[in-house]
Amino acid sequence: MKRVSIPALALAVALALPAAAEPPTAVNWKLPVFVKKLPNGLTVVVSPDHSAPTFGISTVYRIGFRLEPKGRTGFAHLFEHMMFEGTPNSPKGTLGRVIQGGGGMLNGSTRYDYTNYIATAPVSALDAILWLEADRMKGLDFSEKNLKNQQEVVKEEIRVNVLNRPYGLFFWTDVAGKAFDKWENAHDGYGSFTDLDAASVSDVKSFFETYYAVNNAVLGISGDVEPQEIFAKVEKYFGALPSRPQPKRSEVSESPNTAERWLTQSDPLAQVPGIAIGFKLPGRADRDYVPAAVLGEVLAGGDASRFYQGLVKGKGALSQIQGGLNWPLGNPWEIEGPTLMTFFGLYKPATDAKAVAASVGEIIAQIAKEGVPAEELARVKTKLEADFYAELEDPLGRANELALNQSFLGDAAKLNELPAQIRAVTSEDLQRVATTYLTPANRTVIDRRPGKPATPQAQNTK
Repeated sequence: MKRVSIPALALAVALALPAAAEPPTAVNWKLPVFVKKLPNGLTVVVSPDHSAPTFGISTVYRIGFRLEPKGRTGFAHLFEHMMFEGTPNSPKGTLGRVIQGGGGMLNGSTRYDYTNYIATAPVSALDAILWLEADRMKGLDFSEKNLKNQQEVVKEEIRVNVLNRPYGLFFWTDVAGKAFDKWENAHDGYGSFTDLDAASVSDVKSFFETYYAVNNAVLGISGDVEPQEIFAKVEKYFGALPSRPQPKRSEVSESPNTAERWLTQSDPLAQVPGIAIGFKLPGRADRDYVPAAVLGEVLAGGDASRFYQGLVKGKGALSQIQGGLNWPLGNPWEIEGPTLMTFFGLYKPATDAKAVAASVGEIIAQIAKEGVPAEELARVKTKLEADFYAELEDPLGRANELALNQSFLGDAAKLNELPAQIRAVTSEDLQRVATTYLTPANRTVIDRRPGKPATPQAQNTK
């Protein structure tokens, strides 16, 4: 997860928007979307935006935590770093100098269902960046030195973000490990020192050959460009790259759990106890997914949310609360397979985790029974839709979201359907999702208490 920070303790404050009718631009405006698939299997998505002489590019590969080999936890993450180590034609640092030298930026990230490489720059750098992206898709500088270097970089990330930080990332890695049953969903994709050290150069080469094929990628570009111009340039730079056999995908779907799962942990760096509560949800294509995203906002979308008003400002049991669908790994739309609706809070020592979990359950049960008033639901949907359009306003965000939708749903233009899907969510939809998925039986709770490290004590509640 190169230079990508996952929020931990900073509480996101939601923008309080009035419960007004949707703005006409939100109802009528649609992204221009042009798609072409090259003979070698590379899919290209283009969305012109001539408001500034810049562009954003996102190269999405269908490889994430879920698809990495068993015994190689964190390998997809490690390989993301390897992609910045240079190639036989462009030594390490060339990519950064070309992009940043012209005032642009570049980055990369690994998630459950994809790894992406993003950049934004003036359009004058378009040809150079396309050449460099095609060059590293063709082959990398595989060497013991580069591998060792990035193994140490990833291990340092784990030290900084997990081992030497209060609460680490337990609200993601540990909750997923407890909630999910299939290895693909449950293992720690951030990486373990043992598995990272066991990786060899031959492993890296094999991984590249398997997952970094041109026909396992989607290229999204948005900005001051024309579709036919982009298609021609992509054909010029990527057209000669060979396609390779597609890797077999594991079946990763899971049903809701049938009994609550509970884990108590000790954290020597924590000053106050923390609690994380996760509920298993189906993947992006499920009919309940968009309603679940809306429900996540109702529950934890800032200071006006049910959890903040009820547990922080109301009962005072928590000092903070944050979370939602697919949190903290991005917005709800950046995942394909099953995910969690997770909430993380710091609770006051005068209370306990059982009481907090019970209070959370009471708030959810009220929604399951009574639904959500029209004014509150309108406010939340307006906020969620506003966030969606804010992401697309930036050419880089637009290029990435289009590439992800093409990869996940097979049609980037489906991104244009999302605002209407959000607006169509009803109070009855939220009741159905709450009743089906946000139940005590489908709940995984981790109680993280200050104290010396200890072997976690599993307390599966029937």
